[in-house]
Amino acid sequence: MSIVHDTPLGPLHLDASPRGLTLLGFSPAASDEPRDADAERVLDLARREIDAYFAGTLREFTVPVDLDAHPAWDRRVLDGLASVGYGETVSYGKLAAAVGLEPVDARRVGGAMARNPVAIVVPCHRVVGADGSLTGYAGGLERKRTLLDLESRDTLLF
Repeated sequence: MSIVHDTPLGPLHLDASPRGLTLLGFSPAASDEPRDADAERVLDLARREIDAYFAGTLREFTVPVDLDAHPAWDRRVLDGLASVGYGETVSYGKLAAAVGLEPVDARRVGGAMARNPVAIVVPCHRVVGADGSLTGYAGGLERKRTLLDLESRDTLLF
């Protein structure tokens, strides 16, 4: 059972294992796993960091992420997002190349982004089309634009 955290983007659903955040999304989890004290600490940190992110005082999340339940191929691509900094964007093709794939694998990269269970913390909103256009986002393109605008605005302040 996930918890719900209210944000400027609307309610976000969060869940965690003792090892890290397993869900930060726009829809509830399908998990019925009982949580323990370690998972509760992960969720508490995630809530604090999400609030700081939206307040413009956090640029890099430290909450651990647990993607063990997801295919290795998806994890490889999602791990590649670590090189895309706050306020930056990357195209699907360039992300494919950055993780050692061919540019023709851009569609497969898009699939991994669509299956990202930990939105915002694993910043799939920073991936755009080759021409810079906004494409696909589980939370909808309006939310993607809001996140990119938040990061762009805050980048100009520093």
